[in-house]
Amino acid sequence: MGKTFFWDVDTQYDFIKPDGKLYVPGAEETIPNLAQLTLFARYHGIRVLGTIDWHQVTDPEISSGPDFKKTFPEHCIQGSGGSRKIPETEPENPLWIEPERYLWKELERNIRTHPGEIFFRKHALDVFSNENIPSALEILEPTDMVVYGMALEFCVAYSIEGFLKESKFNVILVEDATRAISDEHRDELIHRWRSRGVRIAKTADILREL
Repeated sequence: MGKTFFWDVDTQYDFIKPDGKLYVPGAEETIPNLAQLTLFARYHGIRVLGTIDWHQVTDPEISSGPDFKKTFPEHCIQGSGGSRKIPETEPENPLWIEPERYLWKELERNIRTHPGEIFFRKHALDVFSNENIPSALEILEPTDMVVYGMALEFCVAYSIEGFLKESKFNVILVEDATRAISDEHRDELIHRWRSRGVRIAKTADILREL
């Protein structure tokens, strides 16, 4: 692999811990793999990028009568314990990028001068609702993007679909470091992504090959 980045999707308390407000079933089982990926990246100097949900209760996605398609129960409210990343993926030196579009020069300066992790906050389901992600990818020029996190059929899917539209780098999904809220479409999604060139790998494969 050439210029490889890890893409950590929403590895936050509310999704991963059983008492989280939007717990993804089985998510806590991925914690050892999430920890291995995070530590491996730090040890080998691989840049970790990613997203976090950063909601207000007034966001359109938050609903007291959620349909679990476009609306969801209250979760990852700004500054709450549930919005925090789990300890295993907590960044050591993060640059937080807000959803609103930055001037190109400002974004480029921030990214090029920051040596640590870069996380994009978002108020909506679509990862690319943070308008700075496409520009950041142009600045960073990845050759390979290793994707993991929560939840497979939502924010992970938005990440992968967005990266495929870029068509400028390889996309690798770490399937044992993600879980779906519902497994109904899991196999279908993985089959479709594989047919479109996404590599489906295990954590052990990534640690062995990089």
